Amino acid sequence: MAITNKVTGASTVWQGTQGLLGLLGGTPGYMGAGIGVAVLDSGIASHTALDTRVVAHVNLVSDEPAGTGDPFGHGTHVAGIVGGNTTAAKYVTPAFAGGTAPSVKLIDVRVLGATGSGRTSDVIDGIDWAIGHKQTYNIRVINLSLGHPVTEPSVTDPLCQAVDRAVAAGITVVVSAGNYGLTSKGEPVLGGITSPGNAPSALTVGSVDTHGTIDASDDTVAAYSSKGPARYEIVVKPDVVAPGTSIVSLESQNSYIANNYRQWHIAGSGKNAYLRLSGTSMSTAVVSGGVALLLNAKPSLSPMQVKVAVQMGARFMPDAGLVGGGTGSVNFAESLKLVQNNIVSNLLSTVTSLLGLSSGATFRDTPVAGTLIDRVYDRTGIKLLGLLDLSALLGGSGSVEPGVLHLLGSNNPMGSAAANYIVWGNAAGWSSSYYIVWGNTIESPSGQYIVWGNNEFTDSNYIVWGNSMPGGH
Repeated sequence: MAITNKVTGASTVWQGTQGLLGLLGGTPGYMGAGIGVAVLDSGIASHTALDTRVVAHVNLVSDEPAGTGDPFGHGTHVAGIVGGNTTAAKYVTPAFAGGTAPSVKLIDVRVLGATGSGRTSDVIDGIDWAIGHKQTYNIRVINLSLGHPVTEPSVTDPLCQAVDRAVAAGITVVVSAGNYGLTSKGEPVLGGITSPGNAPSALTVGSVDTHGTIDASDDTVAAYSSKGPARYEIVVKPDVVAPGTSIVSLESQNSYIANNYRQWHIAGSGKNAYLRLSGTSMSTAVVSGGVALLLNAKPSLSPMQVKVAVQMGARFMPDAGLVGGGTGSVNFAESLKLVQNNIVSNLLSTVTSLLGLSSGATFRDTPVAGTLIDRVYDRTGIKLLGLLDLSALLGGSGSVEPGVLHLLGSNNPMGSAAANYIVWGNAAGWSSSYYIVWGNTIESPSGQYIVWGNNEFTDSNYIVWGNSMPGGH
């Protein structure tokens, strides 16, 4: 987290900015104070880094006796990434410098059992519980670092429907993309997004490997991170990516993970221990904390406006393309610039100065439209936005036309890039076909064939979703 908070700009948001000559245009620092983040996971154990900010515990695991804590150890690690304080690890390990939003209120909604698995119905109950207690705890964010293989379209998937209900209630739902980016043989997989990460209303997060540096130039989308498009509707997911590899956060004392994977323990003991984990679960928690920072700065933001701000502030990762990295690696300091009214309305601001290193891109791909990939190819799905357009998105309803890649600035480099590379990244160069379709031979430079994901994520070549036929069909 010491590296992550710098890479994502979270520490910059905490500090605030000085205005011209220290007088005009400065912004205060934000740390997520007052924002409730419901962590639907395996529970949150008592830990020094969480002090008294876990304001509620509820256990909805139907197959286990009632009780609190975190017998598995995943939820506590996730909660620390969202909002662990900055002081507990000071004399224990420099690797943990606080969660992304170290002043948030955490709501522990336990939906996964002692082995880290659970029932979809319990997760749905947890989402509905959070909706019902939104006002009580000011729940503005739900963190879902979980998922299962997609078995039906999102419009009929009960878990995706629950996500839609939460978003309609004004709660931003941040969901992991999944860890199905590779087969067991190490072959890259496309189409491995899990449910409810395929829900168009969700803010779906893939994983970045920072390679242990704060220099963004060496960052890559993690090989294990699930890539899009989402099964059935073929919508573009994930929405963004965030650091998720080798993340040091909180350890749950005597939990399954702590007891069985001692090699992941980093430092500390008892209620002040720390361990290292990797996955889109960690990336999702980073973004949940970042959303809390934005909502602390501007509580009126709707879930759609939050998604616009997070996507537009991200730095596009050309090697991964939209289906690998969404609009890019998050930068909450850049996103905060975009939601500050005084900057958007400032006549001295230009698109270039506003963008910085950000992509300035946002999209909403829905089953109704489901055409973002095709429309990017035929160039009807790319719309250039000016500052007034951006102001309308962030100051009004936040409505984003579905099936369109919205780009801020007439000179936005994504607007002139080749469509196949915008969508597929480097994978576009691994095929002789301009249009990548099921059945193409897509071979990486190392001689590996790209696999299309199915429920079993099997190792056969050229898999068509839902089809168990051998390669070549």
